[in-house]
Amino acid sequence: MAGAPGTPRVLRAMNDRAALDLLIAHGPLTRTRLGELTGLSKPTASQLLTRLEAAGLVRRTGSVTGRPGPSAQLYEIDPGIAHVAALAVDPEGITAQVADIAGTVTGEHRVRPEEGRGTAELVALAVDGALAAAGLDRTALHHTVIGTPGALDPRTGVLRYAPHLPGWQSRTLRGEITAALGTPVVIENDVNLAAVAEQHAGAAQGCGDYVLVWADEGVGAAVVLGGRLLRGATGGAGEIGYMPLPGAPLARGGDDATAGPDGGGGFQMLVSSSAVVALARSHGIAAGTASEALARAAELPGAGDDVFAELGRRLAVGLASVVAVVDPALVVLSGAVCRAGGERLRAMTEAELTGLALPRPELRLSAVEGRPILTGALRTALAAARETAFDTA
Repeated sequence: MAGAPGTPRVLRAMNDRAALDLLIAHGPLTRTRLGELTGLSKPTASQLLTRLEAAGLVRRTGSVTGRPGPSAQLYEIDPGIAHVAALAVDPEGITAQVADIAGTVTGEHRVRPEEGRGTAELVALAVDGALAAAGLDRTALHHTVIGTPGALDPRTGVLRYAPHLPGWQSRTLRGEITAALGTPVVIENDVNLAAVAEQHAGAAQGCGDYVLVWADEGVGAAVVLGGRLLRGATGGAGEIGYMPLPGAPLARGGDDATAGPDGGGGFQMLVSSSAVVALARSHGIAAGTASEALARAAELPGAGDDVFAELGRRLAVGLASVVAVVDPALVVLSGAVCRAGGERLRAMTEAELTGLALPRPELRLSAVEGRPILTGALRTALAAARETAFDTA
């Protein structure tokens, strides 16, 4: 932001940004209400809105009627001033969403890997499909965030801990995607993005020190301390699927895909979706997915109780190691396994953890509806785009 602190130009820019953030958070507001929320006088609020309207950042959108006196004009963010793309990558394909600056999703598209197509080309196809669904082209995009398993090593630019994603390990991949889309591109760990979603509109709202544990086909964690994501030297902070635990084979070979399912081992071999299916089968419960296995176990006394008890114990053993090191105030349980296990699994895990770790973090189930990875990617992309689009200095 240009200008010296405390100068009229800087103060105007600060007021502008505060007003824009309030319009995002509350929706259309009158001049009077915006003045009340910002603490600005009516004349100053009027000048601010006139300035933002002239800059093309806000627009008039009807008026408030049904009250004594003249109707009050409503103002809102002009949603078309910028758009962002959010993507989630998995071994079966890429899902892309496009949203306007207000956060409304206007288009979505999914592509599957195709023989002969490079990774950057597939990403562009997914984004172009979402843009077409929104009636837009690439010139509308301002920022792109991609959520993938594994983590981008900040030293080398190589995606690590994700050998099951062929084509994503190139050192030049981010540059190729940036060139293809024409926007800044962030490639972020998918579990970190789920944690962003949880902090924005889920179980971790208002909490600055928490761990999100993701148990699905893959197993990982996001560690948030002091409100900031902890990434580690190679971007691999939270790769707890590799964590050695009693009763599980050791993961050897690093990023080698032969080191175990998805290159994982340890904790992943105990609580991933495939591990839950195998656990249920060992108790005579046949199912094709973890969700089916736990749904059937919930209805079956005896064997089903044993499945929940063992899975709760396994989760608690892994959590105990994380809690002993990080000491978070909160642990959020997410991913297909935790969602399927629900409150029963959460309570059993909490009871087991009480006897294993001295810290006593609160355990909560994820409260994010829909697809948290896409939600987190969207929130991250919007935050970056607004920093640019809302800068009036």
